[in-house]
This record gives sequence, C-alpha cells and structure tokens, in this order.
Amino acid sequence: MKQNIIVGQSGGPTAVINSSLCGVVAEGLKQKNIGHVYGMINGIEGFLQGHFMDMRPLLGSGELELIRTTPGSYLGSCRYKLPEDLAAPIYAELFRRFQQLDIGFFFYIGGNDSMDTVSKLSRYAAQHDNPICFIGVPKTIDNDLVLTDHTPGFGSAARYVASTVREIAIDAAVYDNKKSVTIVEIMGRHAGWLTAASMLARKFPEDNPRLIYLPEAAFDQEDFLSKVTNHLKDIPNLVVCISEGIQDKNGTFICEYTSKAGTDTFGHKMLTGSGKYLENIIRDKIGVKVRSVELNVCQRCSSAMLSATDLAEAFSSGAFAVQTALTGNTGKMITFCRSSDDPYLITFGTADVNQICNQEKKVPQEWLCAGGSNLTEDFITYARPLIQGNVSVPMEDGLPKFAYRS
Repeated sequence: MKQNIIVGQSGGPTAVINSSLCGVVAEGLKQKNIGHVYGMINGIEGFLQGHFMDMRPLLGSGELELIRTTPGSYLGSCRYKLPEDLAAPIYAELFRRFQQLDIGFFFYIGGNDSMDTVSKLSRYAAQHDNPICFIGVPKTIDNDLVLTDHTPGFGSAARYVASTVREIAIDAAVYDNKKSVTIVEIMGRHAGWLTAASMLARKFPEDNPRLIYLPEAAFDQEDFLSKVTNHLKDIPNLVVCISEGIQDKNGTFICEYTSKAGTDTFGHKMLTGSGKYLENIIRDKIGVKVRSVELNVCQRCSSAMLSATDLAEAFSSGAFAVQTALTGNTGKMITFCRSSDDPYLITFGTADVNQICNQEKKVPQEWLCAGGSNLTEDFITYARPLIQGNVSVPMEDGLPKFAYRS
C-alpha cells in the first residue's frame, strides 16, 4: 500500500528554502511506494486549519523549477509553538489528520524552532507506536543549528551581506575631505555568523569594514568609541558592521539601551535599533558625519545574490531527507558534513533532532580577535566556499520571474 508525504515550511524564509521544498517534492514523487506529496499551507498552524495542497501537478508544469529560484516560502510559513505537554489534545488532532491523508512521512523545513516541532511530533509518535517518520530539513540564514557544518540559506545570505557591504564601502569612500562613519546592522540575535560574512567584503587586510562586532563578544561602548576614533586617524570613511543582537557584559542588548525589545511567540526578543543607537553616540561623542544602515529582510530574500552552491545543497538536502525517511529513520535532522575546504567537499548525514532543537551554534571564540572587533582568516576559509557560483534566475520584462501560489 502506498503512503503519502506531507511537507511544510516554518520560520523566517531564505533565498533557498524553496529549493529544499523542491528537493523533497521531486524525490518524493520519484518513489514508487509514495502516492501523494502534500504541502502544508502556512506550516503546522495552517495544516491544523485544514489548509494543504497536492504538489504533484507542479511536477510536469515547469512550475517546480520556477519555485526553486523563488525566494520566500512558497507554501507560506508560520511561527507556531506546539505545547510542551505531549498529552495536549492538539497532538491527537494532528495525528488524526495525518491518518485521514494516509501520511507515512512528515518533512519540516526550518530552523531551531522548526526542529522543536519535529522533536515533539516524533516523540509523540514513539509514545503511541505510530509509524510515521518525522524528518527535519535545515534552513536558516543565521547558520546557528548545531551538529551540522552549515545550513541552507546561510551561503546566499552571506553572499548578499558581503556584496552589499562592499558596495556600501565603495559608496562611502567617494568623499575624502570629511571624516565619516557608516554603521551596517546585520541580522543575528545570539550568533554572529551573518555579520561575520561582512569580512568577505574586504579586498585587502585593512579594507572596510574595519570593525566587526558579533554577539559572541561582550560589547564595550567606551572601547568601541576609542577604536572608532583611532581608525578615523588613518581612514577618512570608516565602515563598521554589527549584529543586531550585540550585547554588553551583563547580557543587555544594545538596542535596549533606548527602548525595550518586544518578543515573538517563541519568547525571542525582536531586535532592532542597535545601529541607530551607535549612530547617535558617535555623533554626540565624536562629532563626525555618521549614518546607520539596517539590511533587514533583504538579507534573506535576495534572489539576485543566490549562491549556486547554496541552491544546489538545499535541493540535495531535501532529496536526501526523503531517501533517509524511506529507510525508516525518524526524529532526525539532515546534516552537512564537510570533509575538505579546498577542494570544497561535503556529504549529507543525520543527527538526533532532540540534540539540535533549542540549541545554538556560535561563532568559535578562537575565530574572534582584536578584542572582539574582528575575526581571523579561519572564518574566510570556512565561509568562502559557501558563496560560490552564479545562478541564472528566470527573467520577465527585465525583472525576476517568481512562482506565486494561487
């Protein structure tokens, strides 16, 4: 008897999350013992409301290939936290719906909180001797999932950051008759992988950005002002890159110095304003021209900066997830295992999702230097292979052509 697949997307989108979706769908529909591949509309939350679609019609229409290079989450996303208590009625309801659709395999594409969902569903299934296999497919521009070398979405976002910071640095350098500081605020709550990618923008060792601040090192305001002052002595136009989540030695986010950050449904503080705060203190304390730039969601939705490596790995990880589930694996997340930097080589594996959810992978302390305001070349060696390769995005009337779910 054929069984069916259901796949969903959760959390913040990336430029390649749809490539992972296409990998799951394409591989699933190739399998002789798979009947339907269903897509959850707006993740587990939408599925609870009865919203899902049959993905098979996309296969022969050419739409699947278009979806692959479309940013955002084609199926829609959610930030829905399942109860900690596995006896909560919602679990019985979910599994009743799975049974109605003859679901044998569940795939959830997402980050840390999405892996929490996979963990809970797989544990509930184990408690009730339910044979459904639950697999997590990693996704996050933050690159903060443990037990994997990196995550799909990070490479393209890192390429966007590095390219944009290089453009900002070129723009900032056109006037050299008056000193200026440009602060670039980059996503990253507790892990600074994406901000570290600004290091890739440098063309030579003393190039901009001169200062890079990550959440992994306590931020000292006075030391920051001193370094800005010193760098302005030999460079007229200074570029500084900071993570949105930089915090002082007491764990207070810098953006909270002026306003209290709100929280999302998972209890995470919604951070913004660190760059603006530092802009104001530089203006007040140093008295030079200063501006702050917040890259915001552009970091995760730029199809123009797609890394071919990232796009291909995202697709392959989705396909590998299906192959893994068909062997009976459950409660796992797909992992990336690097065996060489040059030439760059990876293989796919799995890890226990219970050891991944609710954990965060930080930039290694040994990669930080200059009192927490710079990084070693180790980061370049790690990140450079992930941003390689150009992608030809379909165009229409001079603009990128994207897939839209009707």
